[in-house]
Amino acid sequence: MGKYSNRWTRAAIPALLLHFSIGTVYCWSIFSQEIADYIGFSKSAVEWAFSFAIFFLGMSAAFLGNVVERDIHKSSLIATIAFTLGMVGTGFFIWYGGKVFAETGTGSVPALIGIYLSYGFVMGVGLGTGYLSPVKTLMLWFEDKKGLATGLAVAGFGGAKAIASPIMQKILGENQNGEIYKMFWILAVVYFIMMFVGHLLLAKPAGWHEPDKSEKKPGIWETIKTRPVSNYIGIWLMFYINITCGLAIISQEKMIVKCIGLAASVGIISTVSAIFNAGGRLGFSAWADYMKDRNTIYKMIFIISIAFTALVIVTGAIKNGEGNAFLIILVLALIFMVNAGYGGGFSNVPTLLSDHYGMGSISAIHGITLSAWAFAGLTGNQMATYIVNHFGTPEDHGGVMVNPTGYQMVLYVTGVLYIVALLLSLFLVKKSDKAAK
Repeated sequence: MGKYSNRWTRAAIPALLLHFSIGTVYCWSIFSQEIADYIGFSKSAVEWAFSFAIFFLGMSAAFLGNVVERDIHKSSLIATIAFTLGMVGTGFFIWYGGKVFAETGTGSVPALIGIYLSYGFVMGVGLGTGYLSPVKTLMLWFEDKKGLATGLAVAGFGGAKAIASPIMQKILGENQNGEIYKMFWILAVVYFIMMFVGHLLLAKPAGWHEPDKSEKKPGIWETIKTRPVSNYIGIWLMFYINITCGLAIISQEKMIVKCIGLAASVGIISTVSAIFNAGGRLGFSAWADYMKDRNTIYKMIFIISIAFTALVIVTGAIKNGEGNAFLIILVLALIFMVNAGYGGGFSNVPTLLSDHYGMGSISAIHGITLSAWAFAGLTGNQMATYIVNHFGTPEDHGGVMVNPTGYQMVLYVTGVLYIVALLLSLFLVKKSDKAAK
């Protein structure tokens, strides 16, 4: 009984404390317009802070994976300090930018760069190390249910937006003077406490022996080469494509919803999407525990995404959906299933990698694989924005300017990419050692 109680207090609860905190990075869209207005820059200029945060999340995970491998207490402390320091810095540069804008009527470039550095780089380092730190520990404590354990934590990362959004909106609403920077300072204190408690609780099982520095341990590349290299390339590419497609569609989600006549329900649909995102992280990974080959989950995710994308394209549901209940349901089903598949892709990566390459260097290999997230963070949103800006013509739908042709074109591109990902999953990613037993 002790082992089973310990795995909740030493792995699951600290993982949730860490991931519920850092997952609020996805709340950026809630206040990005307010920040832009407060410091005197366009929303598109401010949006780069989020793209940088995701990029440095992936790159810090890739470069600091070995630190996580050696010492989860050091890595979780780095995560706690970097994430909350990044929030404090973001608040400071918003305050400074607002002050300059109020005095001169011109946006301050140093303030914008400061936000990029604070929210993008500093918080990004906290995101990457915080995301990685509990994953191996969870798989060690929950050897019989690795997918359920990692899915629980990663669902915390995905579901943080649903929990934090109304809290942030309440804080913003209470700031009558629009002093948005205060929200970052308040939340920095809250998240520091949560993450520091998680850092103190997090611990690997007593029976797990981590090789010390004097023992020779295979490097990441040597471990990857225990399987065909094409196998790892396939995993990296299908992970990258799933994130790119997910971000491309999710970034246009609000405008697509407005396009089909549901402008008044954007907030509710956004919350439901976040629930599907979190549910996909937990559900798909827990389901994979009962499969011989976890790669089957990716095949299912891609097939479902291709099917719903094709249905929306063929019916022209985004263009013709307003007033048509069936087409509206079809578009919402696509949005919800893409969110679920996007989340499921994240939660299944560490367990799929452990099935192929073992637990010895899983944090380092998982970290390198998260570099796919870094590049997708730069390409997904930007690709969709480029397509919408260059295809179709904006139309007035009840006072809201939308571009149904542009959104449909995004689906053509993501549909093709999903097909490529399915082919990679079918032909490059081999059955794991777990499946062979």
